[in-house]
Amino acid sequence: MSEDPLPAGFFERADESPDPLFYTQPRLVTHIDDVTIEALRDYYREALPRDGEILDLMSSWVSHLPDDVAYSRIAGLGMNALELDQNPRLHERVVHDLNTSPELPFADASFDAVINAVSVQYLKRPLEVFAEVARVLRPGGVHLVAYSHRMFPTKAVAVWRSTPPHELKRVVETYFNRSRAFSGSGGWEDLQSIDRSPSFGDPLWITRARRARS
Repeated sequence: MSEDPLPAGFFERADESPDPLFYTQPRLVTHIDDVTIEALRDYYREALPRDGEILDLMSSWVSHLPDDVAYSRIAGLGMNALELDQNPRLHERVVHDLNTSPELPFADASFDAVINAVSVQYLKRPLEVFAEVARVLRPGGVHLVAYSHRMFPTKAVAVWRSTPPHELKRVVETYFNRSRAFSGSGGWEDLQSIDRSPSFGDPLWITRARRARS
């Protein structure tokens, strides 16, 4: 028996104006503090395949990837061309509004890993986006979703704003689990959530899963 759809109200926002208007002006700022950024870099150093092909989803002017690790391909998909142009790690730059078009403009099985850093809270159609991530990942490829307690509150969806920070992992895990219904790629395996918060600084939680190998 299929699961009931998530309530539409989960994805309502205080500001429902078109996202391209909100992102017209580049915001060359970071959304977690420096010590937490370093904790995220350390995790990427451990978890991402060296010399792999990486998709930085909802990218900006920084990707938080470790400077001492080379990747063969880093594609960045974001909302502002000027921000993406400022990102020195990107080999490819794509301006694309996932809330209007959740389809990813990449071929099947194109990437070894997809990262999303502190932006998942803005997705209005997360199940479709997560299914698309599974499609563009190679079997066994990993999707890493990093998040904290900070956000643009007018653009974050209602379920994110109403969930206590320490329980946000339940939201992201639900996105992974429910996206199987949209996916023709076999869904996800090895789903887990971890806490990589530094001793001092913003919290850092990461939920990850691998595209099913069969």
